[in-house]
Amino acid sequence: MPGSNMSDQLKDRVAVVTGAGRGIGRGIALILASRGAAVSVSDIDGEAAGTVASEIEAAGGRAHSGTVDVTDPVSINDWTASAISHFGAIDICVPNAGVIGAAGFTERRDYTADDWRLTWGVNVLGMVNTADAVMPHMKERNSGKIVNIASHGGRAPRGVQDPGRGSVQAPYSVSKAAAIQWTHHLAMELGRYNINVNVVCPGRLWTPMWESIALNHKALNPDLADLSAREIFDLTIDATMPLGRSQTPEDIGKAVAFLASDDAAEITGQALNVNGGAIMN
Repeated sequence: MPGSNMSDQLKDRVAVVTGAGRGIGRGIALILASRGAAVSVSDIDGEAAGTVASEIEAAGGRAHSGTVDVTDPVSINDWTASAISHFGAIDICVPNAGVIGAAGFTERRDYTADDWRLTWGVNVLGMVNTADAVMPHMKERNSGKIVNIASHGGRAPRGVQDPGRGSVQAPYSVSKAAAIQWTHHLAMELGRYNINVNVVCPGRLWTPMWESIALNHKALNPDLADLSAREIFDLTIDATMPLGRSQTPEDIGKAVAFLASDDAAEITGQALNVNGGAIMN
């Protein structure tokens, strides 16, 4: 049956993934590689990116890695050029790099100017820089898939159901809402070049980012003082997700692989929640 071999879903495609040294980005890179794509792994922590690339190669895949600061257009442009030189093309771009807040986030109830600057710089401008770096190449080839990574936190405000949620997370949520809107605009702009642009909105995953959120809850709520960060995380799953379980980086990777595949050729400008039903829209 055509298309039944998932290991061939992205055969002969080349993907670039930012923020792929750990967490969701690592899961995305590993899934894309398992589906047949060659993957250029980037992260501001170049050593972590190299480790993920080595994992891909150890499993029989093709990988390339680099140290990239998505807030610096020169850095992201150089990495893109390096990936094209290494693999010959870029078919799939996944702007995934993201931050939750500035230093000291876990101890604060209120946001700071640094929270706004950092989340906007990485989560929004970093995404724009990444798309800008691959667009000329994709336009020239009249082909491409851009799959942005946002968050279901950018879809709708959430409050009392989350123990300890405070305004400190507002900059993050606003940045992710902007990422979704950017996806819509980019899809309209690039459709004429046969480039699909979509965004995946993860729910809750046990990653270093969510651990910092849980620690923020713990610092601000005496009732949570005796709980571990993981126990606090599990409480939010029980309270908010109809499926009753958290997501994994691999779950996000599978959604990205679908949107990057030929099976999604007629899907563009869409935001896909992968969140266990926590937010439905």
